[in-house]
Amino acid sequence: MKRHWQMVGSGLRQHWRNQSNAAASAATSTVGNTIAADPQTTITNKSSARETFVERIVRGPGLKDFFTVKAKQKLNINYDLPVESNIPYLSSIDFDGHGRKVHFEVYGCQMNTNDTEVVWSILQEHGYQRSQDIDNADVIMLVTCAVRDGAEQKIWNRLKHLRALKDRRGGKRQPLQLTLLGCMAERLKEKLLDQEQCVDVIAGPDSYKDLPRLLAVARHYGNSAINVLLSLDETYADVMPVRLNSDSPTAFVSIMRGCDNMCSYCIVPFTRGRERSRPLESVVREVQTLHEQGVKEVTLLGQNVNSYRDKSSSGQASQAVGSMATGFSTVYKPKTGGLPFSVLLQSVAEAVPEMRIRFTSPHPKDFSDEVLHIIRDYPNVCKQLHLPAQSGNTAVLSRMRRGYTREAYLELVTHIRRILPDVGLSSDFICGFCGETEEEFEDTISLIDSVRYNVAFLFAYSMREKTTAHRRYVDDVPAPVKTARLTRMVQAFREGATQLHKRFVGQEQLILIEGKSKRSESYWFGRNDANIKVIVPAAALPTTQSNGNVKDINVGDFVVARIVESNSQVLKGTPLRHSSIGDYHRSNNS
Repeated sequence: MKRHWQMVGSGLRQHWRNQSNAAASAATSTVGNTIAADPQTTITNKSSARETFVERIVRGPGLKDFFTVKAKQKLNINYDLPVESNIPYLSSIDFDGHGRKVHFEVYGCQMNTNDTEVVWSILQEHGYQRSQDIDNADVIMLVTCAVRDGAEQKIWNRLKHLRALKDRRGGKRQPLQLTLLGCMAERLKEKLLDQEQCVDVIAGPDSYKDLPRLLAVARHYGNSAINVLLSLDETYADVMPVRLNSDSPTAFVSIMRGCDNMCSYCIVPFTRGRERSRPLESVVREVQTLHEQGVKEVTLLGQNVNSYRDKSSSGQASQAVGSMATGFSTVYKPKTGGLPFSVLLQSVAEAVPEMRIRFTSPHPKDFSDEVLHIIRDYPNVCKQLHLPAQSGNTAVLSRMRRGYTREAYLELVTHIRRILPDVGLSSDFICGFCGETEEEFEDTISLIDSVRYNVAFLFAYSMREKTTAHRRYVDDVPAPVKTARLTRMVQAFREGATQLHKRFVGQEQLILIEGKSKRSESYWFGRNDANIKVIVPAAALPTTQSNGNVKDINVGDFVVARIVESNSQVLKGTPLRHSSIGDYHRSNNS
């Protein structure tokens, strides 16, 4: 039976195949005749049992239908059309503070103080007001430091208090915005958002111009806003800072930002980015403006201030390689071109001869002879240098990537004192750096004893993430050992400063009065050229040595005082007369 059905199926398939071939042959013949007779005539013979493939092709579109070209349109470009620069989800009016009050809390170095004045200038232009009282503030801004762990812990503790303050804010008032600025914002942006969800705005050191937008986004949409991008060119040269204390006779001017030194313990290159310098003209203009406002002393600021190099004016730029102190090296190639720090220092000194000029914080490698000679030759450039050593041991200095040996540092000190015999020196020291032995620490003590500093900033080492030390070394010096070494450093410094300050007794010093003494309203305090605090009693003094006019001592006065007592921290003196930088210099040289 199975065999029978196989034979039937085979026969049927052969029959169907023969019929299909015959129909195809007939259709081809018919179509061929029709086309030959009249190619334009449509096929009318539909009597076939089914339409063949050839018939469908003939009835379909021709090749020309696939090459239809539309008329060419001319491109109309209007270069005068306005460019849309606004953010689509925020109108420009939303950037305005509408009188919202801002309260600042500043932590850390002088650079943070200057940054705060830049921020205040930006916010003031956008309709914000300043509040000295935190309870009346709508925005609280913490300007933070990340150099040491202790500085960061202060901010964490402060945020807990401010979070409670924010939660207590009543519904009838506008929501309180907490803003974190500066180095800690740059270093711990993710942790801040995750751990302290009360923070509304986080802005790094190079994103302060974006603060009005960040505050607007956080205020309108209830989300945290963050901008911590580091810049290769932002210097805020186009922002004139607004001083937080307009009554102070001293001010800070930032001349450059960032640092390229990459010392192994330091977080600054990772929180403030690469070095870039302001144009010299903008620095001089800001200093002159401060002089017109009554400021008597300005400090030029930078993370590595004496490596300043203005490359903005190529026509005036020098192609000379930056000079470096003997025995010092860097992790980067020598920098060329631009106007060096010595040119800036001289330009500022000449622009404001009756204003004291200081600068900080420098690196020892960048103290060229040109800079030292300008300090020597210009009376308004203070004979005081910050010369951070960090350690007195060559092996530790190598691990720190400081670029010099103990011997090179001591030779630089000798060289500086040869050119500036009465120079006041200050320094930074770190104890307990990774792997520091007791013998290595003893070299630091001996260096402090040998040099003798007027002022010193002494710290126990604090490991920072992202630094070279964090990647390469182990923080293996126990905390009690660090504390004991710090105590010894403080003792060594005070002994040396006490002996050093005795030489001022009996001398006449020019003092810039900064305010009333904290211990008594009947005393004033100021600083001499070496940046040492001097206490003098309130008195009415002659305005000059020749006439009989007298004037009470007040903030911002230059007063000549005879030093009668000294210790490691302050000098005490008897005020003699009012003076000026020029008069004091001429009387001493006559």
